[in-house]
Amino acid sequence: MSHQQEFMMSDYRLEKPNVSILVASQMLFMIASITVMTLSGVVGAELSPDPSLATLPIATMMIGTVLFTLPASLFMKRVGRRIGFIVGASIGGIGGGLLSFLAIHLGQFWLFVAGSVLLGLYQAFAMYYRFAAADVASPAFRSKAISLVMAAGVVAAFLGPLNASRMTTWIEAVPLGGPYLMIAILALVAIGLLGFLTVPEAGKPKPGATTRPMVDIARQGTFVVAVLAAAIGYAVMALVMTATPLSMRAQGYDMNQVATIMQWHVLGMFAPSFITGSLIVRFGVGNVLLAGAALLIGTTAIAISGQSIAHYWFALVILGVGWNFLFVGGSALVARVHSEAERGKVQGVNDLIIFSFVAIGSLMSGTLLHWLGWNLLNLMMLPLILVVALATLWLIVRQSAAQQPSPQ
Repeated sequence: MSHQQEFMMSDYRLEKPNVSILVASQMLFMIASITVMTLSGVVGAELSPDPSLATLPIATMMIGTVLFTLPASLFMKRVGRRIGFIVGASIGGIGGGLLSFLAIHLGQFWLFVAGSVLLGLYQAFAMYYRFAAADVASPAFRSKAISLVMAAGVVAAFLGPLNASRMTTWIEAVPLGGPYLMIAILALVAIGLLGFLTVPEAGKPKPGATTRPMVDIARQGTFVVAVLAAAIGYAVMALVMTATPLSMRAQGYDMNQVATIMQWHVLGMFAPSFITGSLIVRFGVGNVLLAGAALLIGTTAIAISGQSIAHYWFALVILGVGWNFLFVGGSALVARVHSEAERGKVQGVNDLIIFSFVAIGSLMSGTLLHWLGWNLLNLMMLPLILVVALATLWLIVRQSAAQQPSPQ
């Protein structure tokens, strides 16, 4: 029986409230994520015995995400989305926020790193909000539901930096600790919302259902292209985004200018999500992926043509939009290659690959910028982007040929 057939009338009534819960939960998580990206390097510099370790907390959040991505998916396969998300927000969000706050209070760098690992666990679970949107939505609404969850980052683009800056003096006895305490509070709010999440029977894996080996699923061209698009798109975005503040500071721009560029970049990442699902429905996921690759090529062209504020602004906004098309498109595509029973392992492997690429990109960014410079760093992204474009073209041609009627 198909997902469409199993989706009951009561499920249709619940799909929008369910998606709304996931949108709100995504926003609360993204505030935490942007706070870490904005502030944890500064805290690391304050606490670290070695200045070269200042950005280690940010890197360990990404490493924590890699470590817990697959276990999170398999855990939710056993206990369900609602319990899984609540556990992730409890241990990762509340635990990570409170441990980070305590580390700042005690002046303990390695305890702060441990808190960052827990926040990576929070991210590992939260990244499945977009897949849960597909589980709770009817087939016709699925791509739009994924896009709406991703669009929550628009609000977080404003609230994240606000939390990272305004809440630093909230607890006078613990300077810089306030934003991390707020992360814990917002995670508690998310838990309250997630308690009302209801996944319909059509979106739940069936006990005893047969599943294919992961190797067989991974051999599908659709799966390969979905993972390539999301993983390479995310890694390129993370690498260039992480290098941008360093490049701008080297050009003499102040932190307010850097923060403005980064805020517009985050808006570029998430604002298109209001329409990406509709674009996928209208033009097809393949064409959306090609548009994303084209935008990343445009980012490179603008970045190497100059380093004025305008160049950084256009390059980073376009970088965000290109990432959105590739990530949302890849997420929609991977949802087509597995059965409900296979969902846990397929989504887990998908995100494990993606965040492994992202972790590598984040760790390499500063070194590549130091040794190669801004222009060569951006030019190095072109071969990776071309791989995505060529793979997508191959899939489009293959699917088009498969749809042609066979000769009589």
